[in-house]
Amino acid sequence: MRHANVLILTDDTEFARLLTACWQTERNAPAITVITSELWREQDSPARDLVVVGPVSEGKLTNVLRSLDPATAVILCVPADTREYGQLRTKYPRLVHIPLREDWAQTLLLVAGESLRRAEAVRLARQAERNAAKNENHATLGRYMLDMKHNVNNALTSMLGNAELLLLEPGQLSTQSLAQIKTIHSMALRINEVIQRFSSLASEMQEAENASQRETEETTGTSSRRR
Repeated sequence: MRHANVLILTDDTEFARLLTACWQTERNAPAITVITSELWREQDSPARDLVVVGPVSEGKLTNVLRSLDPATAVILCVPADTREYGQLRTKYPRLVHIPLREDWAQTLLLVAGESLRRAEAVRLARQAERNAAKNENHATLGRYMLDMKHNVNNALTSMLGNAELLLLEPGQLSTQSLAQIKTIHSMALRINEVIQRFSSLASEMQEAENASQRETEETTGTSSRRR
């Protein structure tokens, strides 16, 4: 929870003070922002992983909850009867209600901890999905380069061959043309080195993948025999 952000939305200063004080005694306390219902604006609110809604002025609770994104993780810590809470849960599936009783602060911290860990897990999963999509794009590019390697090598062979033929008769070329052909020849050789290095890396990666697959198969086979 070290990098988590929690928003406490309440008009009860004592509620906010006590909850903040309890949180600050935790080893990995989140960043906490306290705001009242009068100042609350969903579009202007800071980024947060969890919203704790405490006691607010009469008639404000419904408006506050209505303004929240349904996907937002919310802990509601106000008096509420079973029927009212059931209706709220229908509208806000990620809403958790903690009654205001003697041990509400400790209960809230426990529930909040689980909620923040879940938010972190979701964040990491989404990051992994983005990385996987990015890696898939790179893999597609790599496969395309491997498929085109033969064509590129043919084009490079032609460029190098023609450049070398022209360089065999330097007397028929102007100084500027000779310099340009030498540049073309040099750049073609450099591109060829890049292509060869790419092919070498592809082979190394394939060998590593095959070795990993063999190791997995051997481990699976050993486990099966032990059973």
